[in-house]
Amino acid sequence: MLLRLANLSLLVLFPVAWCAPLMKSGLLPLFTLSEISLLSGLQSLWSTDKGLALIVALFALVLPYLKTLGLALLQFGLLTPAVLPTLTHLGRFAMADVFLVALYITLAKGIGVGRLETAWGLYLFTACSLASLALSLRTKQSLDTPLIVAKARDK
Repeated sequence: MLLRLANLSLLVLFPVAWCAPLMKSGLLPLFTLSEISLLSGLQSLWSTDKGLALIVALFALVLPYLKTLGLALLQFGLLTPAVLPTLTHLGRFAMADVFLVALYITLAKGIGVGRLETAWGLYLFTACSLASLALSLRTKQSLDTPLIVAKARDK
């Protein structure tokens, strides 16, 4: 039951993380910093490179959410356990997005032009991605356990 509740909470937390500020950036240290969220970054990217924006949207929004939704359907018995390996692979793509954001922050700080700070949304998005990966692994363990007990009982 706890796995189901945790997974269902991710269906709410992922969209919050997409709207939350990942970082704050500004050109000069004295001026206010503008907040950049995943959705605002995608919107900005859409105006310059639609193909890249679609790829980022697929890996940052669609695949992690589909994976979480699929895991919820699996936990409630509406999907067969055979889809779990596919769902686990989908969750790994979200971590690639977290890596790219961290790389962007590192590169921007290394250039030394302007100011860049991480914001709470980056931590929330990272936590959601890690929680999703952990929940899929824990769900796999909980699905495998009855099979092991049944096999031991049959011997």
